[in-house]
Formats: sequence, C-alpha cells, structure tokens
Amino acid sequence: MKLEARDRQLGAQARLGLGVFGASLALFVLRFLVPRPIAMSNNGDGGRVLCGAGITWKGLPEPFVHLAYTPAPGTPPCRPTYLLTQSWLADLAVRIGRLIGLHGTLSLVILGLLSSVVAAAAITAIVLGLPHPRRTRLFVAAGLLLVVADSAFFGYFAAILGEGTAFLGLLLAVGGLLLTAREGPWSYAGMAVTVVGGVLAVNAKVQTLTILPLLAPAILLVRPGTLRGAKRWASAALVIGAIGAVTLYAQQSVEPARAPDGTYTEFPGDDSREINVFNSIFLNIVDGKHDTRADLAELGLPPSFAQYAGNGWWHPHPATMDPQYPQYRAKISRRNVVTYFATHPARTLEVLDRAATDQLTARPDYLGSFDQEAGFPPHAQEYRVPVVSWLTGLLAPLGLFALVPLWLFVLVRAWFRRRTALGVALAFLFAVSVTQFGTAALGDGIEGIKHQSVALFTLLVALVLCSSPLNRRSEPTVP
Repeated sequence: MKLEARDRQLGAQARLGLGVFGASLALFVLRFLVPRPIAMSNNGDGGRVLCGAGITWKGLPEPFVHLAYTPAPGTPPCRPTYLLTQSWLADLAVRIGRLIGLHGTLSLVILGLLSSVVAAAAITAIVLGLPHPRRTRLFVAAGLLLVVADSAFFGYFAAILGEGTAFLGLLLAVGGLLLTAREGPWSYAGMAVTVVGGVLAVNAKVQTLTILPLLAPAILLVRPGTLRGAKRWASAALVIGAIGAVTLYAQQSVEPARAPDGTYTEFPGDDSREINVFNSIFLNIVDGKHDTRADLAELGLPPSFAQYAGNGWWHPHPATMDPQYPQYRAKISRRNVVTYFATHPARTLEVLDRAATDQLTARPDYLGSFDQEAGFPPHAQEYRVPVVSWLTGLLAPLGLFALVPLWLFVLVRAWFRRRTALGVALAFLFAVSVTQFGTAALGDGIEGIKHQSVALFTLLVALVLCSSPLNRRSEPTVP
C-alpha cells in the first residue's frame, strides 16, 4: 500500500511537472514569436558572445536587432578571449542551424527557442521543489512567468549579450536547491540541476563569478533528501566540486585577452579592469558635480585632470589622451576607488542611491527589440509584458528608500524559513542581489541600468518565492 501511495504521488508530481513545463514553454514561444520575434540589440559588446560561437563580428552599438549573424566568407573562426555562457547556447544554436541548412549562421530565433526551453524547465524545477499544495505552486509559477516574460528581461534570451544565461542559471540553481531537499530521485535530480544552473550563472559574465562563493554555502546548507552524515556532506562537496571544476576549466579555455597597455591578462576580466576603474573614477567620483579638485587630490591625481571630469573611457576627450596619464596610471586602481568610497560615506550613499534608481528602472532605453525589417524606428522597444518592470519603474525615483525595504522583506522571510531549503534559497538570492548591486554600482560607472539587471531579476524571483505561505511544518529542514 505504501508503494502504491508513493507511486501515485510520483505520478501526480510528474503530471504537475509536465503540465507546468508544457504551459510555460507554450507561453514563452508565443511571447517570443507572436506577432514577430523580439530580442535585445547589440550594445557593442555582442562580438564576445559571437566569438564564443565561432563567429567573427566587429561592430559598434546597433539600434536594430540582427535576427541572423553569418560570418563573412573566408573569415577564420574567432578565438574567444572572454567567457560568457550565452556563447554556449549560441554555439548550440549554430549547430542546430546546420541541421536545417544554416551553415555557420547564428539564428536568434533558434537561440530564443533554446532559452525558452531552459526557462520553462527551470520554472518547472522550482515548482516541483516547493513543498506546498498544488494551488500555491501554481500561484508561484504564475509569478515566475510574469518575471521571466517581462519586457525588461525576456529579450536577453535571444540576444548576443551575457545577461540571458545569468537569469537562466539562477532560476535553475534555485530549482536545484529546492529539489535537492526532496526525497528519493528528486534529490539526485536536484543536484544535477544545481550543477547546470550554477555553471551557467557563475560563468555568465565576469561580474557573476562572485556567485560561486555564495552558492557553495547554500549547497552545503541544503540537506539532500534523506542522506545523513558523511553521505550528505560528500554529495554537497561533489556538487560544489563539479561547479568549481567546470568553472576553472571553462575560464582557462579562452585565450588570454589583451589589456589596454598591450599586455596579456592572466585572470578573467583583467583586460577591462583599467577601463572599469577609470569609468568609476571619472563618472562616479570626479563627475564634475562635486568638489573636483578635492576629489582629484584624494585620489592622487593632478589638478589638471579636472578638465576630464565626467568623461568616461570612450568619451571623445578622456584623461587617457593627456600626456601626464602614463605618469598617474597606477592611481587608476581598485584599491584607490575602494579607499575613496570607504572614507567618503556620503558620496558612497549618493552613488548607491543612483544605482538603486537604475536597478528599479529595469530597462535601458538604447537596447532595441526589433529587427530593421519590422518597420519600427531605431531603438524601438516592445512592451507586451510590462507588469513587473512597470511596478519597479514606479518605485525607481525612490532609489534606496524603495530598494532597501524590498531587501529587508526578503531577508526577514528568509530568516523565518532559515531551517528550510526555501529559506536557504531565499538567503542565496538575497546575497546575490546585494553583491551584484554593489559590484555594478561601485565597480563601473557606465550602463548602470543594464549592469543592474541581474541584481533586479534575482530580487524579483526572491519576492515571488516570498509570496508562498509561511507554513514550515511540511518543509524539509536543514540543520
């Protein structure tokens, strides 16, 4: 009788999972293709994703989407110097395209459909991992669908930008953590999903490498099903080790990148370190809106650099063109920026408040949604599913006064569920949201809205999971 009851329960869970997956995928495909495909246009960095898919492409920011990228005849395959897991999906899309006659071409339609499959699978994993009644699970699924399908996020799935796989990886990682706490085969499936999601999210871009040290303790805190003692810790170590090993191999698989000084870099992101720090200094600190001479003195830069206040790395007249720049280049360092922000709390809060507004704004206005043949003007954007980003946009002018209460709400809910897998997942999402916010806010002075998208997406997923009732009696606990 117990076996029959267990079989019936597994059958019910399987039917729920298939239903959620099928409905989610159908909605995503309709969302993506009807009345015409939508994506996000290239901001100028898209060549990195294309390079990872073997396509050499050089170009400036574009107002329209290219639905297909075909390498020029005779052009050798590109050797990537920057790892983005969106390149893996793009490469898979190229391989699928070959099967239907698109030799060497990346079709964003195929890429978008692949991402839709992964997104539907991730939502299904979360729903199956929740230890709640069917009605509650379906309510959470509806909330997740609204977040994933929102116009601020959905276009990234069919884009040559890195954010799409960050979203997918985080969803899979959360689903994996929740499934791991279930008993029987669900637990082992959860470990596998966690590995896949962790690898995708951690390696989505250099900015997301900080997710790894946050995911590792979350994996340790979630007890795998009924495993106890050494088996429990061994399974967690295996999952962490798998994510770490794949990450190490993947990061070493790309070619060394050339930094602005002509040297080759050793670590991920070193080629853009000087650029990011430069922008943080001249756009966040020496911005021309404060005491410029005092700020330059604090940073150890000459007073003559006041003429470059507010001029970023790609400005027509940046400090890099100054004859004195090589003499003061050592001052363009992370340590200098961190020291300044640590000793000027008022300025730091000002920068963070502006970054909070950027985050809640949700969507940059320069990333178009359509290809040129669609007949829309340059940079035109679609707003078919604007619910979540419309709500955050209403809060955007409040900056930190809106963002901090949202963080606190998630943190409190995580605390009340602290001995459950859901509590661990909420704490993980909270930590990712805060760290991604700080990294983007203080570590770079450009594209604030786009660079805050991972932090916002993570926060919104956490808020949806917080909507489930505080009933811990049926939830697997962690020690």
